[in-house]
Amino acid sequence: MSSRPIADHALLSDRHSAALVTSEGSIDWLCFPRFDSPSIFARLLDEDAGHWSIRPLGPAEVRREYVEGSMVLRTTFETDRGAVELLDAMALGDSLDPHRLGENAPHALVRVVECTRGAVELDMCFRPRPEYGLIAPLLTATTGGLLATGGPARLTLSSPVSLDTEGGEARARFVMEAGQRLRFALQFTPLGRAPAPPYTPDEIEAAMETTRSGWCAWAVMHQAYDGPWRELVHHSGRVLQALSYAPTGAIVAAPTTSLPEQSGGERNWDYRYAWVRDASFTMQALWVAACPDEAYEFFDFITAAAAPAGPDQPLQIMFGIGGEHDLSERVLPHLRGWRDSRPVRVGNGAWLQPQLDVYGEILDAACRLHLQIGEIGPGTRTFLAGLADAAATQWMRPDNGIWEVRGEPRHFLYSKLMCWVALDRAVKLAPLLHADHRVTDWVKAADEIRTAILAEGWNEECGAFTQCFGSPDLDAAALMLTITGFLPATDARMGSTIDAIAERLTDARGLVYRYLPQTGVDGLAGDEGTFLLCTFWLARALALAGRIEQAREVFERAVAHANDVGLLAEEIDPGSGEQLGNFPQAFSHIGLVNAAWTIHQAEQEAAPRRG
Repeated sequence: MSSRPIADHALLSDRHSAALVTSEGSIDWLCFPRFDSPSIFARLLDEDAGHWSIRPLGPAEVRREYVEGSMVLRTTFETDRGAVELLDAMALGDSLDPHRLGENAPHALVRVVECTRGAVELDMCFRPRPEYGLIAPLLTATTGGLLATGGPARLTLSSPVSLDTEGGEARARFVMEAGQRLRFALQFTPLGRAPAPPYTPDEIEAAMETTRSGWCAWAVMHQAYDGPWRELVHHSGRVLQALSYAPTGAIVAAPTTSLPEQSGGERNWDYRYAWVRDASFTMQALWVAACPDEAYEFFDFITAAAAPAGPDQPLQIMFGIGGEHDLSERVLPHLRGWRDSRPVRVGNGAWLQPQLDVYGEILDAACRLHLQIGEIGPGTRTFLAGLADAAATQWMRPDNGIWEVRGEPRHFLYSKLMCWVALDRAVKLAPLLHADHRVTDWVKAADEIRTAILAEGWNEECGAFTQCFGSPDLDAAALMLTITGFLPATDARMGSTIDAIAERLTDARGLVYRYLPQTGVDGLAGDEGTFLLCTFWLARALALAGRIEQAREVFERAVAHANDVGLLAEEIDPGSGEQLGNFPQAFSHIGLVNAAWTIHQAEQEAAPRRG
């Protein structure tokens, strides 16, 4: 059983796959060659599922940071006899265009250790366990390192120190003195190809520098936001870029699977896929923290993957990062899970769920990008107009909602809202869609949805818009009524809803739950943590209501839970304050960027009035 705090990890990425590194210099999660590939190291989920560590042999004080403007991780170990600096990166490969960052990634992880003071004895343990820990590969020595063979991958370890191998594990102990620099690397080769030869030290140095400079060139070209929390916003933009899949522009919800929403619980899901729902949220975040090109890449991916959808064929809610539709879920019973949180799942059964909000997410994204899109081709015009038609005919159906509940479908308010958004945005886009003749029908359907939401979504006794039509239960998704423009934040009912959520749907720290699972709406046992995205929604809603100081306070409460390298998971444990859920979570970083932007805009609008 793995028990290390989720927040103890840092992210590495080559925009094809990802690794997580602990503060002790251990790679405890790595999937090659894609984010959703079976793991090479998975100690994150089971102590026996593989890792690669380089660390001082004795006690050490540790500090970590990303090299400025990059996703190259620097870990400094201070011992009583000396200090070493460990640089970790997933190699990006060469690219002349920062927009194509990672397009030539060689599927390699590079590590450089330098002794900066005194002398330090280090221990290295290389214990690959491909296929989520099922395989203990055969390790064979070769000039400059060793080869690991077994299963669908061949791994080449480059090592400047001699290794002792036994039982599918290679170890080394060595002393480094001030000024000494050692280089290590791990390369992936699929079965059927000749294994890659070990890198030379110069090749490792070049790969590290190319990766650092590649990230920095991307940041310089893309990151112009200059509002409050500038560094947090820029860093979140780099995290979102790190969670994107270079070949298609897809963005994974997180690079991990089965990190739980409750320690020891069953709410454990595989997030290594791209959700349609993320589209509109992501568009704005990428526009603020990156640039329209990345936003367009993601939109292009979503519309291509979802192209078969229309009024007669439901829109699938999520896809594989290569556009795959079948994401069948299965359990890995041999893995014990993080802190015994079982089951460990791969795949995600939510791909089969009906969720009506996705129509609004895609059309809202298209509306945000309409200046970038320019002329729309006939196929995309038909697709987008078909989504509006689907929203008009399906909005009154029950579904599984934004939170993908595994209980009975219901009439979720958010689903109705996003069908209204689909129609509202389609009307705005009608000239671009060559669909002016359909505007009357779309406006009529949007008005019907508005009437239903105002009549059935509002609960007088609660003094709030609630989770489902006729329900007394609160849901943070009701905050989207004002964020989407359905109601102004100054509307009395909206203000009352904001207050109800702030007072009755928060923990002792003031962080927001998405809903209260005790109601049984999600069909699952156990509880969950507070939801960082929902906390950022509250900050946005308060800012839109002109309550800027309160918005700032809520924002600060949320970002205070970022780890030492600025990463956020999905949830926060209401008791311990620990991060919970898959890590790092795109939704949380998207929420951070969008909330910072909304507060910045509200402050700018308020400034003339103050003057």
